[in-house]
Parts: sequence; structure tokens; C-alpha cells
Amino acid sequence: MSEVKLGDPVPDFTLPASDGKPFTLSAHRGKKVVLFFYPGDLTPTCTAEACAFRDAYAEFRRHRTIVAGVSPDPIPSHRKFVEKHDLPFLLLADEDQTVCRLFGVWQLKKMYGREYMGVVRSTFLIDENGVLAREWRKVRVKGHVETVLEAVKSI
Repeated sequence: MSEVKLGDPVPDFTLPASDGKPFTLSAHRGKKVVLFFYPGDLTPTCTAEACAFRDAYAEFRRHRTIVAGVSPDPIPSHRKFVEKHDLPFLLLADEDQTVCRLFGVWQLKKMYGREYMGVVRSTFLIDENGVLAREWRKVRVKGHVETVLEAVKSI
């Protein structure tokens, strides 16, 4: 599967979700979908990002938008994250990084001189027809959710 580009239909996928049910993208046609990819559960920056989406969740819902977080962490880790921070949206487990690769966020990273593969924090907005409408790569958390919400309102 090749990497999805802006303006392209997003290929359908199914991932296990924190509510114990599978999440299938095509099941949400007719609504906008925000997918935010993050490196790991319960880390400080990922927690700040997830809580910012939590705090704006009602506004996303008012604009017929589904929000879901995606990381390679397994479902038990996602459930702890959801419970600890009262997250109202699903977290999706992409343990084999298939969807991360589809969106081009599984990349070589460097920290303290060490190289490793990991998720580059990124967010994608998929329109009601399943087309990739907007993308934000190498996200900085401060003000990000507000920017995504403005984009949701504009399409």
C-alpha cells in the first residue's frame, strides 16, 4: 500500500480500538475524521496532546467529526491511558505500523545520538467522502488542536 497524499481517497483500514471493538475507517463515511498519530501512551507530550483533544472533543462532535488517536502501543496500554485521563475518543492500536506507514509517520528518529524507528507526531483530517483534506506533520502540541478545529470548521 503506497503512502496517502493530500487530495487522495484514504484506503480503508481496520485497527483494534480501546473500546474492544474494531475501528474501520469506512464505517465513518459521512463524517469528518481526525486521526492524530502519537509516539506512546502516558508520556508527557502525548498526554498533553491527548488531553487537548479531550478538552475540545465536544466542539469536534458539534462539527460531525470523529477523533481517534493512533500509536503502536497495544490495547491494554491504550485502556490505561483512556482511563487515567478520561479520554472520550478511541485510541487505535497499530502494533505492526501498517497505518502509520500508510500515512508516512513511521520514520527514523534520533534522540541522544541513538537512531530508532518511531512515530513522528502528525495529524490528518479526512473529509466526509474519505479524502485526505489536511495534514499536519511534526506537530508541536501548543495551539495544535485549535488549528485542527479551525480546519474542521472550514471544510
